[in-house]
Amino acid sequence: MLMRVLLAEDDLDTRQFIAQSLRDLGHKVEVAAEGEQAREMALSAPFDLIILDRMMPGLNGMEVLRQLREAGVATPVLMLTALGKIEDRVDGLEAGADDYLIKPFAVSELAARVQALGRRQSQSGAVTRLAANGLEMDLLAREVRRDGEVILVQPREFRLLEELLRHAGQIVTRTMLLERVWDFHFDPQTKIVETHMSRLRGKLNEGGKPDVIETVRGSGYRIRSP
Repeated sequence: MLMRVLLAEDDLDTRQFIAQSLRDLGHKVEVAAEGEQAREMALSAPFDLIILDRMMPGLNGMEVLRQLREAGVATPVLMLTALGKIEDRVDGLEAGADDYLIKPFAVSELAARVQALGRRQSQSGAVTRLAANGLEMDLLAREVRRDGEVILVQPREFRLLEELLRHAGQIVTRTMLLERVWDFHFDPQTKIVETHMSRLRGKLNEGGKPDVIETVRGSGYRIRSP
């Protein structure tokens, strides 16, 4: 899948190397040398993928990501960083990143991550609407409704609910959510799933509505049957 990519990287050599590597694969790449520029470009034009360096002068990558997510930009973000600790990766993913790549990296690994995010977008676009038990999700408009009323959710909460709705009536395990929503193939030993699930439930159940997400003790979560 060929994509339109926004690359934000302050180091000139690294920026040129990544951009040329992606162009050699057929992708269209636009570049930004600092955070403010990346934010404005991402807000003013659609991209299929954003590659965002975490450490940039001025507005750093984490802050750019937070501002984009708060503005409702749901474009997949691949975060680049020299920080390799698990807690650093968790911080980036909790801020709204879809994947995390630690420097230095091989071009083959970068290409594989880019293609994986592209496939994820393509697959999620195959079905444009999901619904169960009064919940409706428009995958194109990135909109959630309950009983016809719009519910404002953050991108990570949207992905959580999407996984539950795609498997409505079935148990979705914590491990499945870590892999599909955060791209974790290990247990980060945090309450990341539980924390986001609690926030999502609070928004869906506002006004005293009954909880449509069932916790199956020892197993995971599922959308309740009507």
